[in-house]
Amino acid sequence: MPRYAPQELATQLKSGLLSFPVTHFTDDLEFDEAGYREHLSWLSGYPVAGLFAAGGTGEGFSLTPAEIDRVVRVAVDEVDGRVPVVAPATGGTAVAVAQAEAAADAGADGLLLMPPYLTEAGQQGLVEHVSAVCRATGLGVIVYSRANAVLTDRSVAELAERNETLVGFKDGVGNIEHLTRIYAAVGDRLAYVGGLPTAETFALPLLQLGMSTYSSAIFNFVPRYALDFYADVRAQDREAVYRRIREFVVPYLDIRDRTKGYAVSIIKAGLAAVGRPAGPVRPPLQDLTEGELAELTALIHKIS
Repeated sequence: MPRYAPQELATQLKSGLLSFPVTHFTDDLEFDEAGYREHLSWLSGYPVAGLFAAGGTGEGFSLTPAEIDRVVRVAVDEVDGRVPVVAPATGGTAVAVAQAEAAADAGADGLLLMPPYLTEAGQQGLVEHVSAVCRATGLGVIVYSRANAVLTDRSVAELAERNETLVGFKDGVGNIEHLTRIYAAVGDRLAYVGGLPTAETFALPLLQLGMSTYSSAIFNFVPRYALDFYADVRAQDREAVYRRIREFVVPYLDIRDRTKGYAVSIIKAGLAAVGRPAGPVRPPLQDLTEGELAELTALIHKIS
C-alpha cells in the first residue's frame, strides 16, 4: 500500500519544492546504484516535498523498463518514507499501464505520466490514455502536459471528473492563457507543478496561476540555493528572486541554451563541478565541453 492516498499526495506535493534527481551512470553507461544511493542520501538531508525518480532530469527516456523499475525500487528503499517517491509512466498506453503497475508493486507513492512516445494524438485519445493509467492502480497520478500531449482545459476538466486518482497537472508549455483556462475550469481540484526547463525562471509569474511548486533540476547540485530561491518565490520577494536570476539563472541559461539537450546535461555537469560526479549522460544527449564545465564551475563558486 502507498503511504499517501491520492489527495494526500497532492497536498504533500503542493507544500514544497520538488526534487528530480539525476540517474547515475558508470563510464560505460550502466546504472550506478551505489552512486545513485549516495546522491539520494545527500539530497534527503534537505527538506523537499517529493522525489521524482527516473524523470526527465533522471534521463528516464534513456532507460529500459527494467532499469526504470530498478531505479524506482532503489529510490523507494533509499528514501525509506522520508518523502513520497513518484515513479514515471512512459510510452504508449499498454507500456504506461505496465509501468504504473510495476511502480505500485515497487512501493512508489505516485505516478508522473509522461507524453506518449513519438505519435501525435487527438484530445479524446489523450483523455483515454490518461484515464487508462489512472485506472491501473490506486496511486495518485500527475499528468505531464507537453510536446505531443498538450491537454486543453476541457480535457483536463473531463479527466478530473472521470478519475479520482488524477491529482496533479504538470505544465511543460508555459502558455499563460492556456493555464488560466485550466485553473478556471478545475481550480484547486488538482495540484499544479511547473515543469518548464529551469523552472526557476518561470516560478514567480506562474505562482499567480496556482502553481505553488515546480520541478527543480538545480536542486541536484546547489540544493540550499534552490530551496532559498523557492522560499523567495513563495514569499513573493521580487527583489530577491530577480537578484538570484541575474546572478545565477541567466548566465546558467546562457550555457544551457548552447546545445539541445543541455537542460539535462548541465545538471550532471553541475554535480561534477561540486565534486559529486554522476557519470556521463547517455546518447542521444551529450556532455558539456571542458570549457563549458569550467564556466559552470566558476558560476557555481560565485553563489556558494
